[in-house]
Amino acid sequence: MTDRRPGIVHLGVGAFARAHLAWYTAHTTGEPWGITAFTGRSATVADALGAQECRYTLVTRAASGDEAEVVDTIVAAHPGSDEAAWRHAVASPETTIVTLTVTEQGYRSGSDVPARLAAGLDARRAAGAGRIALVSLDNLTHNGDVLRDAVASAVSDPALQDWIDANVAFPSSMVDRITPATTDDDVTALADLPGALDGDRVPVVTEPFAEWVLEDGFAGLDRPAWETAGVRIVDDVTPFEQRKLWLLNGSHSLLAYLGLLLGHDTVAAAIDDPTCRTAVEELWDEAAAELPLPGPEVDAARTALVDRFRNPRIRHTLRQIASGGSQKLPVRVVDVLRHRLARDPSAGIGPGAATALAAWWLHVTTQPDLVDDAGAPGADSDVHDVLRVVAPDLDTTPVVAAITAAADRIRAAGTGARDRIRATSTASASATVTDRTSTDEGVTA
Repeated sequence: MTDRRPGIVHLGVGAFARAHLAWYTAHTTGEPWGITAFTGRSATVADALGAQECRYTLVTRAASGDEAEVVDTIVAAHPGSDEAAWRHAVASPETTIVTLTVTEQGYRSGSDVPARLAAGLDARRAAGAGRIALVSLDNLTHNGDVLRDAVASAVSDPALQDWIDANVAFPSSMVDRITPATTDDDVTALADLPGALDGDRVPVVTEPFAEWVLEDGFAGLDRPAWETAGVRIVDDVTPFEQRKLWLLNGSHSLLAYLGLLLGHDTVAAAIDDPTCRTAVEELWDEAAAELPLPGPEVDAARTALVDRFRNPRIRHTLRQIASGGSQKLPVRVVDVLRHRLARDPSAGIGPGAATALAAWWLHVTTQPDLVDDAGAPGADSDVHDVLRVVAPDLDTTPVVAAITAAADRIRAAGTGARDRIRATSTASASATVTDRTSTDEGVTA
């Protein structure tokens, strides 16, 4: 029996929510808060959690080894299809916060998430349960505004919309913690890991780093003392969203395209390649000049990112990150360039941005079998086609020349990488040892 207040309802419970929201809530001081969790639709995770009293093991995977702790923040778990339980939980006067991790798709036309939220809010209005906050924990810029608009799109009753306008807060947030899928080997390894929950079938594996920046939009509402667990409560999340998009996400895209061209499979392998590392630092220099944050904070974020990227035990594949470049590059790379040119029209495109766009161009034209992006230009595209997709107004002679030159440098680096891989393969083939270490497969640049 838990003594936690079931004050949070969460929709979309999965590995990230349990590594982030539930972990932060477990580490707060003061009144212990609990989470009533709902899956997207499937009952699988809800049933598995219910079978072990909603407790689970969080494995923090550092380069030096694993550490385990048992998280008990979830007080009940339901399948998302249990509409009666959903309406009851949102309408409960004990509930003051609804959080979501439903991915970008959950906010788009055709998703049933906004309708489910509207139904819950309608039940709350009928119950007279008072004010509530809806908090998106998905990777969307200004996600509070996006969530507000999504809910409004599902409301057809003007009276309900008036009640929402008067009683529902939509604070924005920025979240960050790499949480790979749990494998069968991870589950098996729990038996030998001190601190793990005995017999746990649904552990979560995550990196040591965690961050949550939350807009102070809870006036008149109870909430956990998240700041005691390291959450930053701020007036405006925008600078922190930009920091994540431009530093973390921007360099992820650069590493994905350039790393694949140079024969790497993972972020850890790519960041240790001097060519990739130099390009990342150039991209970060350009972003740092535009970020409205103190220099030491930006420097600390860069240092932390290098440590995170180099963790070889968090396997983050470049191919996964490389998907959807036509949607990602405008906000991760081109947005920095626009700020740069607005501040100084004569600055031109920086070498980091030029390399990122050139690497994407070569990615879609020389390795189309790795492209997962309906909006990408075709395999026969030129640099003008690339700019037409991500930044048509920047298709100027200086920008085209810079991207073309960056592409030439990548091709040269790719030739050198293939020569090194070929030499390594030849040496390995002639060796007499039987324990061989595989090398990354070269990819034509």
